[in-house]
Parts: sequence; structure tokens; C-alpha cells
Amino acid sequence: MSALDRRTFLKATAAAGLATLPTPRGAGGSLMSPHVNPPTADDPLGIRSEFPVTDEMAYLNTASVGPLSRTVRDALSAYADQKMLQHDRASLGRAKASARQKFAQLFGADEDELAFLYATSDGENVVTRAMDWKAGDNVVLDELHFTTSFVLYRELERRAGVELRIVPSHEGRGRVEDFAARTDDRTRLLSVAWVSNRNGFRYSLPELSALAHGHDAYLFADAIQAWGSFPTNLHDEGVDFACGNSYKWLFGDFGCAPLFVRREHLDWMTPDRYGHGQVAETLPDHRFRLKSNAQKFEYANVSYGPITALDGALSVLTEVGLDRIEAHTVSLAASLRAGVAELGMDIFTPPDNASSIVSFYHGLDPETLADALQDDAVRITFQEDGKLLRSAVAMFNNQDDVDRLLAVLARLV
Repeated sequence: MSALDRRTFLKATAAAGLATLPTPRGAGGSLMSPHVNPPTADDPLGIRSEFPVTDEMAYLNTASVGPLSRTVRDALSAYADQKMLQHDRASLGRAKASARQKFAQLFGADEDELAFLYATSDGENVVTRAMDWKAGDNVVLDELHFTTSFVLYRELERRAGVELRIVPSHEGRGRVEDFAARTDDRTRLLSVAWVSNRNGFRYSLPELSALAHGHDAYLFADAIQAWGSFPTNLHDEGVDFACGNSYKWLFGDFGCAPLFVRREHLDWMTPDRYGHGQVAETLPDHRFRLKSNAQKFEYANVSYGPITALDGALSVLTEVGLDRIEAHTVSLAASLRAGVAELGMDIFTPPDNASSIVSFYHGLDPETLADALQDDAVRITFQEDGKLLRSAVAMFNNQDDVDRLLAVLARLV
């Protein structure tokens, strides 16, 4: 099939797939929304006008940084105006309460199981510092994880005598059986990137949860590449802890990382630092009753600007619908994967993987490829000294964006 015929076929396939996308609906089943337009072949989710970056380039880089929507820009502008003029300080508290409520509803958690931290790494540090480690305990994680976790557990290994056990990937996957082979009665924690930043591999958390709990261990999920890219219910997932910053697939800003702590762990988990933000009640003689829910980890003022951004971003995600986002992006990712395979490139992302990320070894000169992508206004991430390309298909992308990347690659092969 020629490149032109293939592009025509893929566009027709994408257009035909519009009818399969769920319809966006709001409370009570009414059609939405101020942010979502009627779907078209070029804009299957009706969301491109919310993201001005689509006028500038084929932005296939949300796995690095998600661009702001108009809604979030307006929310941040209103926040800046409030700080400048001090007309409505109560808006800060309202935004925090609203964001917590929206996040809980969207991801199947209870509000008192959620804390707003500053970074994804804060969440894993909070969890590990609350645990009573003994020399000889072990932690199991896989090589598809993000760098931060290796840094954290190597330091825990050095300071507390805790063994770090690393599961090798198999054809781009972290297999449950390989975790099981390294998990025993001294295992205290399994830690995974729910969706790998390296190749987009998406774990089935219930399987890992069953493995961890069968050994009286816990499961932590780095959710930064997961929040906002597919529907989920954290209670049903069986995960004990999950944390992820909001500047990627949530399309918020740096500095707001929702942490989920399953309710049953709140009694034994103690914060790793203390401050006025944890006070639930002021008692006589400078004594205090501290919060007992997940907000006890918000020890100081939270980042109100990024939380305001998250509040606006969650409105957009709710109105578009996580089910529609997953159906659209996974379909586009499959189209991209097929095109890369047709060019004979080595794909790192496993097949039939339900995520929006496709990583592949391009086999080209990295500088030449980078220049060509720049000239054609395609934004993407190079990894592994430029040898690996990581593409990330978001809700605002369309088939033309995918075809633009494939056309650049085809010219250079």
C-alpha cells in the first residue's frame, strides 16, 4: 500500500470510528458542554479548539508536558487577578475543595483519601517514610519504572539494609509472574509506574495488588502517566497508594500531585513532617488535634495556583469523558504503531497495549531527525541518547498529527 493510500485508509478508519466513541454527557445525562464541540473527522472529541497548541504544531509530547487548555489558562488568570487585587481570598479554599471533589468523583476515591502534594516523588517518599523498615526487608519494582524510584530505594537500601529487587522487562512488558518470582514474606512493597514513561506499558493493578496483599505487602503506583488517560476506580484497582503530578495527562500545571491513600492505611501512616496545615482543632496551652484523613500530609500551604489549574482541567476531562479519551487515544496510538511497523522500525511498546504512548527505535541519525521534526512542527521526546522516540497521543490529537510524524520518518528511511 502506498503512503498516500495508507493515509487515506487511516483517515477513513478514524472517521468511521467516530460513531463508536461514547457521547459526552453531564450530570443527569444532559449533553455537554461549554468546552466540547460536536465531533468531526478532524476533531473526534471536539476538543481541539480548547488547546491552541494544535494551531501551531503536531504536539505528540504530552507524556513529557501536557499543554494548557484555554479553560486552565483562564482559571490561572483569574487566580493571578485575585492575588493581585485580593478581592476574594475565599476562592482559594473553594478551588481546593472543588478540585478534591472532582478528582475523587473522576477516579473512584473518597475525598478524605486524597492529599495534594507538590510532586509525584513526594507521594512515594511519604509512603516509604511512614513504613517501619527492618534490615532484610525488600522492595520489588521493575526496570520500566521512573528514575526517582530507583534513587529512593537505593538510598533506603544503603541506610536501612532494605534489599531492592528489580524485575527485568520482557518484550517491553513487566510480567506479573516475574514479580511473583521476586516476592516473598520479607517483601514490604511493590512499586510500579502504572503506565511506564519509557514505553507506555500499562499494568493491570488488580493482579499486582493480589500478589502484594498475598504476602502482606503494599502496592504503590506512580500514576503520572495514568491520571487522565483512561477511566479507573481506585478502590476497584486494589492499589494501596497512588500519586502523580497534574502537568501531564491531567493538563494542569507543575506543583500539584494528588496522592491517594487507601482509607485502611490512614490510621497507621504518620506524616514525615508537621505544620499548621494539619491542624483540625486548636486546644488550650498550644496543643492541637491534628487531621486524621489524607489531608494530614498537607502540612503547610498547598500550591493554590496549580490546584486552581487542576480544578479547571478536571472540569474539561469530566466533560470530555475518560472513556472517550481512552477510546480515541488508544486507537490513534495503534494507528501510529502500525505506521512505524510498516517503516520497519523496532517498536519498544508491546502490542495490544491500552495506553497513549508509543516508543520505538528509529535507526536514524538523531540530529537529522530532530531537525526534520522541527521543520515540520512535530513535537516529540527523544530518549536513550536520541536512539528512542517516545510519542504520546492526547485527546486533542488527530490522524493528521500522526500522519505528519509518519511522513517525516518515511522521508528519512
